[in-house]
Amino acid sequence: MYEFEGFQNSPVQMNQKNNLLEIEEHMYILDDVEKPNVFRNMFPYSEIPKIPFNNRIVPTNMPKDIWITDTTFRDGQQSRAPYSTEQIVKIYDYLNRLGGPNGMIRASEFFLYSKKDRDAVYKCMERGYKFPEVTSWIRASKDDFKLVKEIGMKETGILVSCSDYHIFLKLKMTRKQAMEHYLSVVRQCLDEGISVRCHLEDITRADIYGFVVPFCVELMKLRNEYNIPVKIRACDTMGYGVNFSGAVIPRSVQGIIYALHTNGGVPHELLEWHGHNDFYKAVVNSTTAWLYGCSAVNTSLFGIGERTGNTPLEAMVFEYAQLKGDLNGMDTTVITELAQYYEKEIGYKIPPRTPFVGKNFNVTRAGIHADGLLKNEEIYNIFDTEKFLNRPVLCAVSSTSGLAGIAHWINTYFKLAEEKKVDKNSQLVRDIKEWVDAEYESGRVTVLTDEELLAVIDKYCKKLGIELV
Repeated sequence: MYEFEGFQNSPVQMNQKNNLLEIEEHMYILDDVEKPNVFRNMFPYSEIPKIPFNNRIVPTNMPKDIWITDTTFRDGQQSRAPYSTEQIVKIYDYLNRLGGPNGMIRASEFFLYSKKDRDAVYKCMERGYKFPEVTSWIRASKDDFKLVKEIGMKETGILVSCSDYHIFLKLKMTRKQAMEHYLSVVRQCLDEGISVRCHLEDITRADIYGFVVPFCVELMKLRNEYNIPVKIRACDTMGYGVNFSGAVIPRSVQGIIYALHTNGGVPHELLEWHGHNDFYKAVVNSTTAWLYGCSAVNTSLFGIGERTGNTPLEAMVFEYAQLKGDLNGMDTTVITELAQYYEKEIGYKIPPRTPFVGKNFNVTRAGIHADGLLKNEEIYNIFDTEKFLNRPVLCAVSSTSGLAGIAHWINTYFKLAEEKKVDKNSQLVRDIKEWVDAEYESGRVTVLTDEELLAVIDKYCKKLGIELV
């Protein structure tokens, strides 16, 4: 009979969720190392990062309720010119409409450092919306906390960097010193009745069981002591997270969420994921966080954020719908209104192939695809984009569009009723096709503009005595 260290005195308890007897794992205590652990085996700076596996499989554990939070006015402003106060308030109004009456966009965070930032906060709070809740972001500093207190906010995020890269190399502290400093600021917030959201910066390069889990255990003790929520935001600051089954922590998103929930004792509703897109994994990692225990996923509009950006808010709207089977009150047509506002009023140019919002996301140029769309748009459109985004599927007219592409463009642009639609065999379409062919035979290489097509259509309609309206 063998007794294993850490389990000799652990009680056997029934897990009410899976109805199995379990032995509680030993408590994780801070490993106050003398030298930083920078996981050089995974992150050799002079080489591409490694993704090792140990084949430890984490079970899916998606919470009953999941939602979206927003960082458009915080992380989203770290990579672009600051928004004006009026623009922030307008976007905040859009977010309220998009999130719907059930508050699917639960909160939005703001800087507090400039007068413009604070003016925007006051104006958004004056709107009186329940959702998104106006929250702030500060450094783990007592001076920063004064700003939160002055404004009278109910919740604030605090930067609590958790990797040894930050603790040792940036803050010049030990793990023990960092933890004590962070906990003192959290306690100060709780003393004032302010809920705290701890941003665990650089968690995908952190010692999960040597620092992160012990720190979360202490945070949950404070939560119980004050009876005030203490949220944990797992920040994949450098985009190193992976969603591969059996990958090793700290790169495994599943492993991190499991550790925070099961070992750190953080309830689902207090867990949040914040991802970056350095390795093109922001969306899939955010969805994985939902699937393995996070209730909240932090996003920014169109993915605008530091370096390669954050998880796009609009992406997670449709991830939610696919996972849950409905939109839970979200108004997805607002996404198109936001895209138009950014382009026309703010002057931000959305890359044309961006899913859901780029001008070409549901536009086809291939003639064979256009032929399919003309017969049934479901063949080449991801869903009813006109219903959900006010964006009917389109065919751009070019050298490869063919008769079907031209017919589809006319029908869609003019929104022709079924009995008035033209087909690829109509004389109007054939005449326009001859003109298009002549354009490209003369050396043209660009797609035809709407204005050019409208002029040609008008010319041949008059010639044939046809009216399209």
